[in-house]
Parts: sequence; structure tokens; C-alpha cells
Amino acid sequence: MQFAPPPKPRRKPSLTPMIDVVFLLLVFFMLASRFGADAALPLPLASAGGEYTGPPRLIDVLPDAVALNGTTTADLIGDLAPLMQTPADMLILRGKDGATLQRIVTVTETLRDAGYTSVVLVE
Repeated sequence: MQFAPPPKPRRKPSLTPMIDVVFLLLVFFMLASRFGADAALPLPLASAGGEYTGPPRLIDVLPDAVALNGTTTADLIGDLAPLMQTPADMLILRGKDGATLQRIVTVTETLRDAGYTSVVLVE
């Protein structure tokens, strides 16, 4: 008399590899995605080739202050007005002593709001 081997219980498929793949895809798409919109300065920076005319207009952006031609000023726009012939005159903007990019952008926006349209950013 032959006895048939007992039937093997059906093995359930493991979901661990599928979960691993799903998490890897999730991480990939999170790293490859862009979550925020890039911001651009609405003020076009002056291109090379323009000629500088008039008195010096060097604006140094410090972490907590702004200096015009080497002198710290509290009212940049008011002190800059006598040096400008037209709002399209070139302004030279320079970040110094660890000034953050956000600080430079804030000063640039202040100049734009005052009507100045030509800014050159130097190191």
C-alpha cells in the first residue's frame, strides 16, 4: 500500500521585496522632484559692455548694514539720489563680510522699488 505524501501547504508570497521596491521608487521620485518654484529677480542685472559714467556708486552689502562708497548709510536711496543723473545709471553692488544672498536680493529689490534699473553685481 502506497501512501501519498501529505499535500504541502501553499506558501504565501512574500510582500517584502515589493514593499522595498515601492519605497525605493518613492525615494527616487522625491529626490528627483522639484517642490518649489525657482524665484528670479525681476530686475535685470546689467550686462557686460556698458560704460560707467558719473560719480562712483559702489554699494557694499554687509550682513547688518549697507555702505555707499565706503560710508555706512541708513538711508541708501536718499544718499544715492544726488549721485544719479538718471534711474538707468549703473550701480555696482558688492556683497562683503559674509552677507547672505538673501540680504543682497533684499537690497536689489529695494533699489528696484526706488526705480533704479541697472545693477551690476560683482564679487
